[in-house]
Amino acid sequence: MPDIGQAAPDFNLPRDGGGTLSLADLKGQNIVLYFYPRDDTPGCTKEAIAFSEHLDAFEAANTVIVGVSKDSVKKHDKFRDKHGLKVALISDEEGDVCERYDVWKEKSMYGKTYMGIERATYLIDSEGQIAQVWRKVKVPGHADAVLEAAQAL
Repeated sequence: MPDIGQAAPDFNLPRDGGGTLSLADLKGQNIVLYFYPRDDTPGCTKEAIAFSEHLDAFEAANTVIVGVSKDSVKKHDKFRDKHGLKVALISDEEGDVCERYDVWKEKSMYGKTYMGIERATYLIDSEGQIAQVWRKVKVPGHADAVLEAAQAL
């Protein structure tokens, strides 16, 4: 599991709107890399909207926001357009990046177990080192906490 002070695992994935996005593309900026289970679900929508609402403050702190799920780019585009999201959304359909960031976990609901993405956020500094990690994120207040940490970098 990547931890504070370690180099962030690289990624190069398709993104909303077309093209790809990689860790190398963002060098020199801080990065909020947040993993979420699925587009257009209540918690994921609230989280994406909260990050979008704080985008100007993140940009002032030299920080870009990138959301990651296993949804397709097409689903990301619909999700972005439906809710007016301003954050980049990348598609990890194969789950490779989710595995490298240790967010692909066994979960349970109503007595059934299944594999899914654990809601987690990594704050990566401008040198590509992990500065902070939030696991099992609860959405209310999370974007504020991440913004505060980004401003402190």
